[in-house]
Amino acid sequence: MSDGKKSIAHLGSRQLLKRCLSYFLPFKKRLALAVVGMLVVAPCGAASAWLVKLAVDDVLIRKDVQALKLVTLGIFLLMSLKGVFRFIQTYYMNSTGLMAIEALRNDLYDRLLYLPLRFFNESQVGMLMSRLMNDVSLISQSLPSMVMFVRELFTVIGLIGYVIYLDRELAFWGLIVMPVVAWVFKTFSRKLRKIGRKTQVNASDLTVVLQEGLSGIRVIKAFAAETIEVGKFKTENRNFLKSSVKRIRVSEQSSRVMEIVGALAAGLVLWYGGMRVIEGGLTPGALLSFLTALAMLYEPIKRMNSANMDIQAALSGAERVFDILDDPSLKVETGGSLEADEPFRELLVENIRFTYAEGNTPALDGVSLRVRAGERVAIVGPSGSGKTTLVNLLPRFFEPQEGRILLNGHDLSEYTLASLRRSMGIVSQDSFLFNDTVSGNIAYGMRREYSQAEIEDAARAAYAHEFISQLPEGYGTLVGERGVKLSGGQKQRLTIARAILKNPPLLILDEATSALDTESERIVQLALENLMRDRTSIVIAHRLSTVLTADRIVVMEHGRVLAQGPHKELLERCPLYARLYNMQFAESGPGEFPEEGCSL
Repeated sequence: MSDGKKSIAHLGSRQLLKRCLSYFLPFKKRLALAVVGMLVVAPCGAASAWLVKLAVDDVLIRKDVQALKLVTLGIFLLMSLKGVFRFIQTYYMNSTGLMAIEALRNDLYDRLLYLPLRFFNESQVGMLMSRLMNDVSLISQSLPSMVMFVRELFTVIGLIGYVIYLDRELAFWGLIVMPVVAWVFKTFSRKLRKIGRKTQVNASDLTVVLQEGLSGIRVIKAFAAETIEVGKFKTENRNFLKSSVKRIRVSEQSSRVMEIVGALAAGLVLWYGGMRVIEGGLTPGALLSFLTALAMLYEPIKRMNSANMDIQAALSGAERVFDILDDPSLKVETGGSLEADEPFRELLVENIRFTYAEGNTPALDGVSLRVRAGERVAIVGPSGSGKTTLVNLLPRFFEPQEGRILLNGHDLSEYTLASLRRSMGIVSQDSFLFNDTVSGNIAYGMRREYSQAEIEDAARAAYAHEFISQLPEGYGTLVGERGVKLSGGQKQRLTIARAILKNPPLLILDEATSALDTESERIVQLALENLMRDRTSIVIAHRLSTVLTADRIVVMEHGRVLAQGPHKELLERCPLYARLYNMQFAESGPGEFPEEGCSL
């Protein structure tokens, strides 16, 4: 999935809000305290306007000392009550928002990690990071903003009731512009939602460029491409700026329209009410109280507008988050109920066909293969022949469209995914290490109890103990992101030590030495020999020197198995294998290579 695809979460605001609020419901007690605070704060506006009327009519005009004491005490108590309960409302609502974020991020990350590799092949890491961090943060605003919206709505209702009670004629002139307020809410909500979506997409694109630039810094520097990458970043940053500025413009337009509407209402009331005061039909206190209530009425309306902006931003983020959480087409990996914990007997690949989603031709076209216990089977062939695709089907990283794969007589889908993958040790050319200690990387993913001695024994078998001992903190040394503090050969030996400690029945080596220099390859090859000893192994090798001792060599081309057998036999009857061998070991010219193809 990419940001360019239409989101399935373009639902109505009500459905999206309901989905967002489901993450706040587990914190009912905190929400109840926040609602209590809201219900106390909401009527304080109307009470303040009433106190203004008492202060003018009873204190300033009638000069009533007792009324002065009551009004002064009332204002103090009212403001204190409002302050305490607003704190309760704000604290519990915002902290609940953070708790909801935690739960939502956990669910989203859990969902992502259980999606198949196909999803990650079609997605950008930066985009997923943006959804996990930026979009989820926006959702935290949904409930607090809704509560603020409701609180201010109650305040508005209370003040409207008060101004109508105070003077119906003045209320008519003060509230005549309310239809305009409703129009502003509807129009600008739609605009803000649309701009919010665009802003989040731009933020995601910016994160993608940033993530790729920092992750690929070695390549960038190797090609002196800093200027190119800075240009990419500036372009995406400019796009993000444009959408953000547009969002601010629409937001400010909405606020200013609200102010103009409020000013118009206040002008009408002042003109009409002033004439009535002059004519003696209205007391100055009543007019001032009315104007105070009207001013206080449009303040919560502006705050409702501000809350609405936050709600629309939250909904734009919610669309992108729930697009992943609720998309029925994104199905998590599933397995069967059988545990793959019995000794390895046989792996049978029967007539497998597989085509990548973006591919036009099959990556595997009718591949069949049998691997028996104790065998060391090598798979060779030119680039694009389907070697890596085949071994990626074994741990069910991908699912074949046709055919089946049996492990000990059972289809792979019958096994639980966790036990199936634990039964296989995979060492690839991409020796990925986590930003953890050496010990932590060697013992990564272990489900059983293990000791430091076992870790060190695995490191010795992988020819890694010597260099580990020379590190500043030995086995407690942090290796850096992706193992940046270690050489390629050192990283590969740690991944081999990881596989040795795991002790899987079936070992898969995917060009484990292809990225190493000659000296490192020799050491790693010794470590691999220790790893493969007395273990069923499937070895993909770019360099044929690493597979000459295999029990059986499988030759692949264009997604098909051309021939299989021992090295000497293949040299005689498989021209493709002979050509690959001669390219690496013989000093023959191009014209001496035999024709392509094999004799099965």
